Amino acid sequence: MSFRLSNNLLGILNFVTFLLSIPILVAGIWLSRKAITECERFLDKPIIIVGVFLMVVSLAGFVGACCHVKWLLWLYLVVMFILIVLGITGTIFAFVVTNKGAGRVLSGKGYKEYRLGDYSNWLQKRVSDENNWFKIKSCLVESKVCSDFHNQHMNESVTEFYKVHLSAIQSGCCKPSNDCQFTFLGPTNWTKGNGVFINNTDCNTWSNDLGTLCFDCQACKAGFIDNLRSSWKKVMVVNIIFLVCLIIVYSVGCCAFSNSRKSKS
Repeated sequence: MSFRLSNNLLGILNFVTFLLSIPILVAGIWLSRKAITECERFLDKPIIIVGVFLMVVSLAGFVGACCHVKWLLWLYLVVMFILIVLGITGTIFAFVVTNKGAGRVLSGKGYKEYRLGDYSNWLQKRVSDENNWFKIKSCLVESKVCSDFHNQHMNESVTEFYKVHLSAIQSGCCKPSNDCQFTFLGPTNWTKGNGVFINNTDCNTWSNDLGTLCFDCQACKAGFIDNLRSSWKKVMVVNIIFLVCLIIVYSVGCCAFSNSRKSKS
């Protein structure tokens, strides 16, 4: 690859990346000003950091390639190499911690139930931490996942309800465990009975109050993890595509840097 071609191609690729970083940065700033829920406030800073990082790195690559600034191009390649290594490491880690666990199929039910012990120890520790779970629970309550669940299924009979396909969070957080054998009155309204449940402590944790329900249950934490696993698996696919693109850009950058050294020798 000639010096001019590799530098021009690297400049074009980084200019496109710079343009893409602008809406990401704008979205992060907008979210930080308009955020209402804890979940939204949690997302704004990472988005801003990613936007600024992409903008700075792409500018360094663009200037280094188009203006033939060798030290800037070298710094750009170092950062890109670190980013590729971190991306590969993060993808492997995400695969390892999300590879274990799945919902349990119930006979005669359209939904699955979830057990915290079925998932990786690392994820279990994250949701078992009181501070972490308080923030996650706040997000779940503020997102009205169970309020919407109640409104959607409030007119269904018990037979109809048992045939419904529920999400992992709805199954774990918005209704009691099947082990409890509570009497169905409504999707979030169950008669508890007078039994003491030793095998499943979630039965004693359950409350018909819409603000409580099973948000402190082990099943809710398991349902959240299962939902997180699904999201991470989708992110891993995107991440792999992103890594392939990074490696291609890095290869072009190496050619440009190598050719710049040869042209001055």
